[in-house]
Amino acid sequence: TGGVGAGKSRILAHLQEQYKAFVIQADQVGHLVMEPGTEAYKKILEAFDSEVSGGIVKADGTIDRGALGAIVFADKEKLARLSGIIHPAVKDWIRREIEVQSRKGCELFIIEAALLIEDHYEEICQELWYIHTDTGARRERLKASRGYSDEKIDSIFRSQLSEEAFRQACQAVLDNSGAFEETCSQIRELFVQRGWIKTEIQEENI
Repeated sequence: TGGVGAGKSRILAHLQEQYKAFVIQADQVGHLVMEPGTEAYKKILEAFDSEVSGGIVKADGTIDRGALGAIVFADKEKLARLSGIIHPAVKDWIRREIEVQSRKGCELFIIEAALLIEDHYEEICQELWYIHTDTGARRERLKASRGYSDEKIDSIFRSQLSEEAFRQACQAVLDNSGAFEETCSQIRELFVQRGWIKTEIQEENI
């Protein structure tokens, strides 16, 4: 986990390529659990379909996320109700997928979630890792990649956990402020410390 613009996506790609990790992004799973026919889909319709004229279902049967967002983001109680439907469904999906991939021989799972700490993913994860990147670097990345204004960036930063909160909740911190090669070295060192991979010296002695 980490603040917006911290570079989590690039790190996830590196973990997939270098360490054969099975990566699960909670935001993408959130879309899956809202598909027609799922339990969460039914609960969302029961809770919110009557909130707006014409309902929240598009012609193809999928939920109109824009219409749903307009309902819940204007009302904290409704947002909490939606979160109470989606977040447990996402966790259940992740647990099932880990079981499936484990039976196929996968040993390393990485979960990325904006609310990894707030949604208590320590219930699932062996460790929580915080991707730290200097605020200035994050700001420049968001301007370059997403075209965000300073005002929008400031608003997003204020809505996310503080640096102290991230560090207190996580068992490891990766500093992604500099060259990406340095971040990769930090990842490798963490893997070696935990005994998940061997060092070059150990490999030579085998």
